[in-house]
Amino acid sequence: MKIKELCMDERPREKLLEKGAGSLSNAELLAILLRTGTGSMNVVDVARELLKKGEGKLNSVARMPVEVLCDIKGIGKDKAATISAAFELGKRYAHESVITDKSSISSPKEVFRIMLPHMKNLDHEECWIMFLNRANYLISKEKISIGGVDSTTVDNRTILRKAIEKKASGIILVHNHPSGSPVPGTADINATKSLDRALKACDISLLDHVIIAEDSYFSFADEVVKKAGE
Repeated sequence: MKIKELCMDERPREKLLEKGAGSLSNAELLAILLRTGTGSMNVVDVARELLKKGEGKLNSVARMPVEVLCDIKGIGKDKAATISAAFELGKRYAHESVITDKSSISSPKEVFRIMLPHMKNLDHEECWIMFLNRANYLISKEKISIGGVDSTTVDNRTILRKAIEKKASGIILVHNHPSGSPVPGTADINATKSLDRALKACDISLLDHVIIAEDSYFSFADEVVKKAGE
């Protein structure tokens, strides 16, 4: 069925204008970005095929490179670029919304909220440092290294030098696990201990090491508290 043959309240654009964007399904929102369908499929059907390619998950669609998007019938380079741009804008909006929050960082949940926009959908590991003052307000955050699928480098000297330059009283180490599991490995545990020793020599605190994996996280600080309470 062509999009013109749908009832007015079933057409994505008209539905959005009448009822708001929140009333649309994921397929309908994607259809607005795609604009047109093909000779055999209306634009909503093309959007459904796109979601099917991503196993029904927007996270999977967001990770698709332009070449993969172009393999889907009805999606060429222009439409693929529009989709990629839309997801990138969403990512930047999420990042912008957290950096305007000037409250102090008091929990791993706050770290997760601030850093998720940077690490969501990555297919490789990245290591970031959050530099904090004595009141635990965020001075700045910086990507320290980029690694492969299952590892990245924690350079103690670089981190220590940057912490001193920024006059940070404490730092939080953050990295991601593309595997989807936030559970730390032996290398993560050893890197945490090594960085903690290096920082203490300069009277700087390693406040936490948070591992982010998709929509979950692991906090070394939380784990210490749990063990202390056992």
